[in-house]
Amino acid sequence: MNFPVNTTSSCNQSKITEFLLVGFSAPRPLKVLLFFIFLVIYVMTLGVNLMIIALYLGSHHLRSPMYFFLSNLSATDILLSTTVGPNLLSTFLNNGNPMSVSACVTQFFAYTFLTGGECLLLTVMAYDRYLAICKPLHYATIMTNKHCLHLVIWCWVETIIFSLSGTIMTSVSGFCGCNTLDYVYCDFAPLLKASCSDAFVMASVATLLIPAGVVLLFLSPLLFIITTYVSIFRSIFKISSETGRQKAFSTCGSHLTVVGTYYGMLISKYAVPSKMQSGNINKL
Repeated sequence: MNFPVNTTSSCNQSKITEFLLVGFSAPRPLKVLLFFIFLVIYVMTLGVNLMIIALYLGSHHLRSPMYFFLSNLSATDILLSTTVGPNLLSTFLNNGNPMSVSACVTQFFAYTFLTGGECLLLTVMAYDRYLAICKPLHYATIMTNKHCLHLVIWCWVETIIFSLSGTIMTSVSGFCGCNTLDYVYCDFAPLLKASCSDAFVMASVATLLIPAGVVLLFLSPLLFIITTYVSIFRSIFKISSETGRQKAFSTCGSHLTVVGTYYGMLISKYAVPSKMQSGNINKL
C-alpha cells in the first residue's frame, strides 16, 4: 500500500497527531533494489548476533568477561537494528511511512538509548582488553562477575538518563507545524524542529543537554578507547613471543574494527555538516 505524501502531510500551527516519514528520494526500481539489499543486511545482523548470544549462553567455555560484554553488545545490535530497520524497509516500498506521535517519540528514545549504550559498551570492552593484556596478573581479581555486571549496569544507567531527558524535553510540549519528517526514522534534529517547546526549553537542550550528551556518551568514550589502545599496543610490542603478539592483535582487531565502523558512521552523520552530505545519506 502506498501513502502519498501530499494527502497526509500538513503544515499548520495545530498539534501534530501523526508524522509522515518521507524516506528516500529515488526511482522505484532503485528503491526496490535497496529494499532487498537492506533486508539481507538486516536479516544477517539478526542472525549473526543471535548466534553469538546462543553460543555464549550454551557454552561454559565462553563464560568470560570478554564474551559477556560481546553478548550484551550483540543484544544491543539486535534491538537497535529492529528499532530502525522495519521503518527503513517500509520507506523503500511506500511513498511515505505514517507514524503516530507516541510511536515516533518511543522510537526516538529507543534509538538514542541504544546508540549511547553501544558507545559505552564498546568502551567497557576496551577496558576489558586493556586489563587482559596490560594487567594480566590482576585481571582475574578485577574482572569478577559482579564487577562486569556493575559495568554493564553503569552503561545503561548513564545512557538512559540522557536519552530520557532528551526525549522528555523535546516532546513535553507536543509537536506543531509540518508533520512531514524528511527522514527514514524519528531522529533528534527533525523532532526538535517540530517541537512546540518554548525558547527556554529549546535553549536548555541546545546549550546543556546536547553538549553534555556528546561529551559523556561520545567524546569521552572515544578518547578513553584511543588512550587504552595506545597502552595496549605498547604492551603488545613488548611481548617477546611472535605467537603471543599475533594472539593479542587478533583479540583486539575485531573490537577495533567495530569501534572504527560504529564511530565512523556516527561522525559522518552527526559531526559532518549536512551541506557536505548527500541528502539521502544524511537520513540514515
